[in-house]
Amino acid sequence: MKSRLSVLPLLCLLLFPLQAAGAGGVAAAGKAKSQTCVACHGPDGNSTTPLWPKIAGQYENYLAKELKDFRLGEKGPRYEPSMFGMTANLSDQDIADLAAFYASEKPTEGQAQQALVALGEKIYRGGNIKTGVTACSACHNPQGAGNALAVYPRLGGQHADYIANQLRAFRDGKRSNSPNGMMESISQRMSEEEIKAVSSYIEGLH
Repeated sequence: MKSRLSVLPLLCLLLFPLQAAGAGGVAAAGKAKSQTCVACHGPDGNSTTPLWPKIAGQYENYLAKELKDFRLGEKGPRYEPSMFGMTANLSDQDIADLAAFYASEKPTEGQAQQALVALGEKIYRGGNIKTGVTACSACHNPQGAGNALAVYPRLGGQHADYIANQLRAFRDGKRSNSPNGMMESISQRMSEEEIKAVSSYIEGLH
């Protein structure tokens, strides 16, 4: 009995650091750390500039993944000089806190251009069988809600200009962090007209 009891303090010492290391983000701490993000993403993660993404309400695990990818700089799958500068000195806990904060915020709704809705909806919901473009809804949900377990981002309400630029980045090999190269393959089969239409349609989803 004595020997069993003597092991307990050692087990506690071993377990507590593991629990601390696996601790999730704290939204309140993330809000305090988000001041440098406000200029581009707004105080609550709802960017008002179409070139910068709305990150409010995005999945916590996806936000953390992207911030870590940005932090890798040119060695990583998604190099963006301005974001590298913002993330280079962030710790894993900083990233977890920021992700928790933005995930807790409510995203604003967007609006699609009426002239682009028909083609955009066709591509988003059904793809293009002739050219091998997969329906966006298969991974990103019919309402654009994404899939947290698969780490597929929420898209509904996102700025059309931002979506279009990301599709072009995947197409041109400037971004390569999609699962199994899926987004690269899909975007390379899309026409510029389809990219603009589906991006606009996504902005109107909510």
